Amino acid sequence: MYILKRIPVQTKLLPRAERRASILRGAAEAFARSGFARTSMEDVAASCGVTRLILYRHFETKEELYRAILQEVFDRLGEELQAGLAAGSTHGLGARTLLVVARDDPAAFTLLWRHAAREPEFAEYARQLRSVSVDVVRRLIPLANENPVIDAWIAESLFGWLVEATLTWLECGDPALDGEFVERATAGLVGLRSAWS
Repeated sequence: MYILKRIPVQTKLLPRAERRASILRGAAEAFARSGFARTSMEDVAASCGVTRLILYRHFETKEELYRAILQEVFDRLGEELQAGLAAGSTHGLGARTLLVVARDDPAAFTLLWRHAAREPEFAEYARQLRSVSVDVVRRLIPLANENPVIDAWIAESLFGWLVEATLTWLECGDPALDGEFVERATAGLVGLRSAWS
């Protein structure tokens, strides 16, 4: 029998933004454990170490909370990508961007790229976020085949491959070897693109 581990309720007052970030992290872990439908707000509050009252002060509904987690990950990806572009080197940018954000909050990253598409309430939202991400891939990796259908397939496949590679690395990789992951994943993307173009 699975016993939900209860985290003691926090009594320390945190600034609103810090409390919200803490709730998003704890909620992502709760949703990743049990899925959206089987996770109650009581479960989320227990995972966050707060009361339901505090939880509802920040998020009116479970749907709003779940969507906020997805959006937070997506926004972080955009910030990390912009920082990488500003640094000037695009080598390894895709793999590094995904991995940095995934390491920041593995449960939330997994929710966005693995679970949300299978949740009926969030499938369309997840599809839209993926579509934006694939458009970024198409801008960063020039695809110039004569057939736009092939280019669309390549961009979707490259992005999907990199997301799965990152999720797999989160599960079985060693953080001390993250740099090697970025290099190998980047080489893999270059090889796939070359083979398919």
